[in-house]
Amino acid sequence: MSKKARTSQLNRRDFLKMGGGALALAAGASMMPTVFNKMLKPMGILSAAPGDPDLYLAGTDAWISLPGSIPIYHPDPLAPDGLTTYMFGFRNVLGMDQVTKEAQKGKAQYPSPLFWIDQYDASGNPNEFRMQLTNLGLSMRPDLIDEHTVHFHGLRNIIPFFDGEPNTSLAVPIAGEFTYAWRVREPGTYMYHCHVEDVEHVHLGMTGMVFVKPLQNGNTTLYPSGKYAYNCGDGSTGYDREYSMLLTEIWASAHWAFAHVQLPNWDEYKADFYLLNGRVYPDTIAPGSSTDFSSPVNEAGTGDMVTPADPNAHLKYQPISSLVRCNAGEKVLLRFANLGFTKQNMTLSGIKMRIVGKDATLLKGRAGEDLSFDTHGIYIGVGESYDAIFEAPAHSTGISGDAPDKYLLYNRNYSHKTGSDNGGQMTEVHVYPAGTLDPQAEPNS
Repeated sequence: MSKKARTSQLNRRDFLKMGGGALALAAGASMMPTVFNKMLKPMGILSAAPGDPDLYLAGTDAWISLPGSIPIYHPDPLAPDGLTTYMFGFRNVLGMDQVTKEAQKGKAQYPSPLFWIDQYDASGNPNEFRMQLTNLGLSMRPDLIDEHTVHFHGLRNIIPFFDGEPNTSLAVPIAGEFTYAWRVREPGTYMYHCHVEDVEHVHLGMTGMVFVKPLQNGNTTLYPSGKYAYNCGDGSTGYDREYSMLLTEIWASAHWAFAHVQLPNWDEYKADFYLLNGRVYPDTIAPGSSTDFSSPVNEAGTGDMVTPADPNAHLKYQPISSLVRCNAGEKVLLRFANLGFTKQNMTLSGIKMRIVGKDATLLKGRAGEDLSFDTHGIYIGVGESYDAIFEAPAHSTGISGDAPDKYLLYNRNYSHKTGSDNGGQMTEVHVYPAGTLDPQAEPNS
């Protein structure tokens, strides 16, 4: 992943180090994607997919909060009160007017907004998902004029125009806009990220999760809730509640370097924090704000993200909780995805998970044979996703009354569970007596 191996594209840092003006002509074809972007925007071609967007993302930067202390690098002395770590990211600006939208510069969330798509229905009511992208620039680093894209990691049969890989499609410059349109035909769990200066932008926080809901949804004859992870045909992927678990990492030195106008040496990469949905334990079990991207909840007047009540005010720009809450007897779908740079081992203590899907693929053979399997833990490589379903065990009412039974979901690699002795990839599963919790309104709620 070292940028030293990337020779096909002249990036801004190579340009400055090598004497940009003298090399512009020699760069030739390697600069063409950027040239095309600048030519096409005035021509209006960056409005490729007409129609109102289902999601509107804005690329910018932000500060978040992580615990503990690392000499020199963490907490960053430039951070606003209560925050510690500089990030890049996306923000949902759907429904905002132009002034309010531009005021979100410097207010990205981490991880980027969670969203979901209905599988494309070619034979019934054809549906496309439209995602508009704009680039607000960076409040902390106005000298970095990076373009941004959204690359839908693992999506099959996508045309290059909407793929988000900047050498073969379009990237969005500052103040520019582009609308993606997807007809997603394969349900399952995916990731998305910016593909410009991808090592930097992915690690700095321009990452998120997206999942595709199958056409089988709504069929209550196979499973009572009518919710499924895949078009299984037999109810084996039915569930009552779902939770996304995005695994990422933070190397404090790199984040400090970007805030202080330095350039990190990625050959020295060593993660200091291992995160679930942008938080470390015990912040992972703190409440989250709404994950409904179609109706984002923002502060009235400013459009800023809503500040949680104390003692969780420091999680303002980290809105997604990892706490799993369910009733005894319910089936719970855990959607795991890894967009860090190292392999992880997520373990659910005391409850078996059935792995029903991997990399947005149902675990069934060509002849329909069942390839799913039971396990307490799964190894998740970089760029991989898994769909795991567990059935909540009976509640120990005689011991705990109406209080929930608690189980740990954690990274079995001890250093990844604890990070720099400051928490890590761990959360809790809370099982309540049957009928206690109302049906889930949205994922991770």
